Amino acid sequence: MTTETRLAPGARIGIVGGGQLGRMLALAAARLGLSCHVYTDRQDDPAIEIAAAATVARYDDQEALARFAQAVDVITYEFENIPAQSAEFLDAIKPVRPSPAVLALTQDRLVEKNFVASLGIEVAPFAQVDDAGALARAVAQIGRPSILKTRRFGYDGKGQALIREGSDLAVAFRSLGGPPCILEGFVPFLSEVSVVAARGLDGDFVAWDVGLNTHEHHILATTTVPAGIDADLRARARDKAKRIAEALDYVGVLAVEMFLVSTPTGKRLLVNEIAPRVHNSGHWTLDGSVTSQFEQHVRAICGFPLGVARAHGPVEMINLIGDDILRWREFLGVPGACLHLYGKSEARPGRKMGHVTIMKNAEFGGAERDEDDLTR
Repeated sequence: MTTETRLAPGARIGIVGGGQLGRMLALAAARLGLSCHVYTDRQDDPAIEIAAAATVARYDDQEALARFAQAVDVITYEFENIPAQSAEFLDAIKPVRPSPAVLALTQDRLVEKNFVASLGIEVAPFAQVDDAGALARAVAQIGRPSILKTRRFGYDGKGQALIREGSDLAVAFRSLGGPPCILEGFVPFLSEVSVVAARGLDGDFVAWDVGLNTHEHHILATTTVPAGIDADLRARARDKAKRIAEALDYVGVLAVEMFLVSTPTGKRLLVNEIAPRVHNSGHWTLDGSVTSQFEQHVRAICGFPLGVARAHGPVEMINLIGDDILRWREFLGVPGACLHLYGKSEARPGRKMGHVTIMKNAEFGGAERDEDDLTR
């Protein structure tokens, strides 16, 4: 839908997906006098117990999708792996924000890379790989080490194979099941950073300060704000996120992950990935910012004015993965720590069970927005 429907308190938001991001969106919506209806294919998803209503059905069940859409005023999604056709179906009934076109673009790594590169924004070298022969040609072009990834439905290190010296290319391609892939050059980066930002219906753009991300076993472990990079790099990172959001005519919160690399001519930022939703590296904003990413997303998709993105001070977000959840009592005893548990019934290796934000005792301004007004 192209209509710029603007809502008011009392409206109902439809959230496709019932994970922890949907749960935190529903909590944020309630603070603004809005209710949520979650659509998920799992009975035990953590957002269900927070939402006012829930539909449990397949993501391609058009009868259930239609009933869901008729029951809400605007629709958003909390993860990218829903069928783009389902988002288009919903959008014909009620506005879907961000748009189904954005969802389709970010579901395909090759399409996404081509889009970012078309904006003149630097990315790692990449090549299309549709079969083992194409992989051999791509490796000859890009070199080793490099990373073979499925073009669709990969996250947290899933759907990837590292191509090293001596790797059997046919075996590597088969290990991913044979779907269309992309080969990306291995980037010897100094660090990974991310910009979490929001764009409203009126085009207003607001970005939080850049976060420094660390990973363990391909899963985000910590995000630290400020990221410890100079003001010029922060501005360049924010500008890349803004250019992407404007080119997509984006509405809502998005995250842009980037690699910081060192070259003979200075440090550069390469865009790695776009996440068309609230993002794990923005969880620190729940306690560490005037407006959280979840409230900001709700504001954006409802056509409300965007909120202040100023940080309260230096902060670290720590993901609680699997059995890390057993440390909940320890974190409750840490001064300045804010614990968030997602209500998942079973802790499994690699499963995100919660997070904790730890506020530091130092002054920090850190807010950034479109017109460089750091006081908003």
